[in-house]
Amino acid sequence: MIRLLGKLPRRVTVAVSGGVDSMVLLDFLSRNHDIRAVFFNHGTDNSSRAQEFLTSELNIRGIPLMTGYLKSERRTDQSPEEFWREERYRYLDSLGSAETIVTAHTLDDAVETWIWSSLHGTSRLLPYRRNHVVRPLLLTQKQCLLDWAHRKGVKWVEDTSNQDMRYTRNYIRRELMPHALRVNPGIHTMIRRRLEERFENLDKSGVD
Repeated sequence: MIRLLGKLPRRVTVAVSGGVDSMVLLDFLSRNHDIRAVFFNHGTDNSSRAQEFLTSELNIRGIPLMTGYLKSERRTDQSPEEFWREERYRYLDSLGSAETIVTAHTLDDAVETWIWSSLHGTSRLLPYRRNHVVRPLLLTQKQCLLDWAHRKGVKWVEDTSNQDMRYTRNYIRRELMPHALRVNPGIHTMIRRRLEERFENLDKSGVD
């Protein structure tokens, strides 16, 4: 079951990548919200394919699409993942605080982030809010989104870089997660509870 964390306004902008997570979020929200979409092109072949797919698919759906592009060069001390993430959020921030932008980060993403950060000594939870960007799917596992996509006929495009083990996120997802689940089969439940507790505190204090 898809479960949204927090209350969203009637009008939202969905950050889409063309992948299954964001396309399901787009489909899910389009049923009860006034939506438009935003895409950031990272200047890669996968981004070009995703932009072509999104332009066609969202035109069929009648959903407006905004697109941002890279405008700077990666520093030598930055990984591609870090560079793309910073540039994407810089673009989203440029859209203005009046926008409520939602991303499709899932509970699986939160668990992987916690594992990665724990290995670096920080044990970080993905925050619900970053400026005017919110992550309403943090309590929902990816399998729920895949189930929705198959039931509702949601189309998406696969990013071939998701198979590239040179990227830390992919290595954690494919190599470390099976071992983490063997050690703690309830890791998703643990992180979900921590996210719920954090959100309750956020709801009371307004500070994430």
